Amino acid sequence: MYTIVLLCQVMRVSQSGYYSWRKREKSTRQIENENLIPIVKRASRESRESYGTRRISEEIEANGTRCGRYRARTLMNLAGVSVRRRKKFKVTTDSKHNLPIAENLLERNFKVAAPDRVWVSDITYVWTSEGWLYLAVVLDLFHRKIVGWSMSNRINKQLVMDALQMGIWHRHPAPGLIFHSDRGSQYCSHDFLKMLKR
Repeated sequence: MYTIVLLCQVMRVSQSGYYSWRKREKSTRQIENENLIPIVKRASRESRESYGTRRISEEIEANGTRCGRYRARTLMNLAGVSVRRRKKFKVTTDSKHNLPIAENLLERNFKVAAPDRVWVSDITYVWTSEGWLYLAVVLDLFHRKIVGWSMSNRINKQLVMDALQMGIWHRHPAPGLIFHSDRGSQYCSHDFLKMLKR
């Protein structure tokens, strides 16, 4: 009883007003909000917390309830969800190094007459449930198909060596294969160049 009296004093409401509010039934809006909160939580979870108010409102409207962005924000607050901001760009090429740089044999000629004559490679990054992971891919220019790939949370020479190794195991290219990549330090490392020569 004493707690209620204190609470009413802090909130500057009368005790009768407090008890009246406690007995009052939920409004139609409150009931509707409670029914929409699971939709908001599901949409946020499935989008890996990337959906903002616009997409959340679209999800709610897809379930048959009109919803603007302001209401979507209120529902997100009630559901305890928010947008996780992610980095838009990660550097994957470090070309400022003192390692040897190979001559450009391809010269932007991407037409190849036979398979396993020219492979191209690059590194990118993808968002996964484990966070950002780097992906190195090796592609045969003739087929335009991936022959090797590797994924890691570290961007280093091992990443590109593993991708190349997979391509070698799968395709067994003959000597004379041209391997084309950017001038990143991973591709110019001594270990990677030794692997290419071998």
